[in-house]
Amino acid sequence: MEAAGKEAIDPTPPIGLVALDRFVRIARSGSIRATAKALGLGQPQLTRQMADLERHLGSRLFERSHGGVLGTATAERIIPLVEALLDIWARLTHASADRFRRDAATWRLGAVMPLGPESEIARMLAALTANWQRTRPRQPLYISSTTADELLAGLRSRRFDAALLDVAEIPLDCDGRLVSQMPLALAGPASVLSAFAGDLPRLLAACPIAVPSVRSGLRRETARFLDDTLDETERRRIALVEVDSIPVIINLVAQHGYLSVLPESSLARMHRPPAMIQLGPAYRQSLTLVWPRGAFAGEIGELMISMMKASAPT
Repeated sequence: MEAAGKEAIDPTPPIGLVALDRFVRIARSGSIRATAKALGLGQPQLTRQMADLERHLGSRLFERSHGGVLGTATAERIIPLVEALLDIWARLTHASADRFRRDAATWRLGAVMPLGPESEIARMLAALTANWQRTRPRQPLYISSTTADELLAGLRSRRFDAALLDVAEIPLDCDGRLVSQMPLALAGPASVLSAFAGDLPRLLAACPIAVPSVRSGLRRETARFLDDTLDETERRRIALVEVDSIPVIINLVAQHGYLSVLPESSLARMHRPPAMIQLGPAYRQSLTLVWPRGAFAGEIGELMISMMKASAPT
């Protein structure tokens, strides 16, 4: 009976803090390979360690994706618990504080793709980078530009600590604040805009219209403008071409005779700006910084906004 009793007791799985720390790093970076390189480890060694961690926990933590790995629902649930445990352990032992404490970790910001080097998004991200480096040199800041879908997925998987979205709405599971709003313009060939400026339905039917992803705020504003301007018959005459790359859209407008709805101020700063028709105050590109709910994340989010709006250090 004693032997049976011993068999009924599950042994405590041998899970170490080092393995948990590496699990969080992989979840944040979205890449086992990049994490192994940053830690100076071999990728097979780190992969085996994560496989052992999954076996001890009895649950998968990562799923392979096109660009690396994504945390499973289980991983998303336990990441905050693991981070809290690592933080408590660091404060109790006063050891490896720079490695474990939140205020020394790399902060990762995801952002919608800038229109170009002259765009307001590019200007704000450059100001943030310069001001962050000047005031927080011991705390790295990593910025990655991607699509709206990837930004939201990265927030939920904790690959990003904050995200700059081109919408005014804040996701229900996040906090955030509107950063800026910029008027939009219809850009296209000067000859076509001049010929049909007084007849928007004919103008919009004269050239194909390049639009970004359906999940982007810019696409939503474009759709609203088209719905307000065209009736059902007129909408059937236009040709929408979806291109999920702002630089490609700019090239289509500048070199291939396309139309597109883009931020007016960014277009005006271009070396050779295309012809534009202002759409008025009803149509704007909104930029909103969002972050997971939490007091500490909120402090960093507000700090990022203040740095984006500040002038770059001289």
